[in-house]
Amino acid sequence: MNEIASNSIYFGFTLSLLAYYMGIIISRKIKITLCNPLLLSMIIIILVLKILHIDYETYDNGAKYITFLLTPSTICLAVPLYKQYRILKDNMLLILVSIFAGVMANCITILALTVLFRVDHVLYASLLPKSITTAIAMGVSEELQGIPAVTVMSVILTGIFGSVISSLLFKLLRIKEPLAQGLACGTAAHAIGTAKALEIGEIQGAMSSLAIIVTGIITVIAAPIFINFL
Repeated sequence: MNEIASNSIYFGFTLSLLAYYMGIIISRKIKITLCNPLLLSMIIIILVLKILHIDYETYDNGAKYITFLLTPSTICLAVPLYKQYRILKDNMLLILVSIFAGVMANCITILALTVLFRVDHVLYASLLPKSITTAIAMGVSEELQGIPAVTVMSVILTGIFGSVISSLLFKLLRIKEPLAQGLACGTAAHAIGTAKALEIGEIQGAMSSLAIIVTGIITVIAAPIFINFL
């Protein structure tokens, strides 16, 4: 089966789309927060590859075309931001301070856990950019001499976890301000969190889109500084 799949450059591409579509269907039917479409699609893809004995390289040969769309799709998030430009203009300082605080919290937490669990320097470098979008995180990881594959996995898990618990946290902490909800999703859970924010509301989605961009810029500056702390 691996040989048959390797002869088709569209195998990984098609499998990814079908797995995500199935994830959406399952998520809508079960209606449990933990059943995130992205998480379900990952599980489906892993099961298919294992059952059919298809190696990752064969799958990635076609799936990589989806990766090429990552950057332009992220840029498209500027549309809801443009629609909420007035709110952005009126709360610029508050927004920037909030995002900066979120980035610092992420970097300090990673540093503290690395010291606590005595994690090696390479893994530390790989985890520092976990809360920014994959397109930027991979570049930062390589610059810090981390492992891009570990970075991508940490980014995905961070996004899924943030998306799953965001609504629950907002209820428990009684966070009802759309601005705060959006910034929290985008700063902590990047694009996956933004998808969740868009489900909650248009303002949340716009603020989360902004948070992705600013978080990425601040992390690019902060990560090389924090890498020297260990």
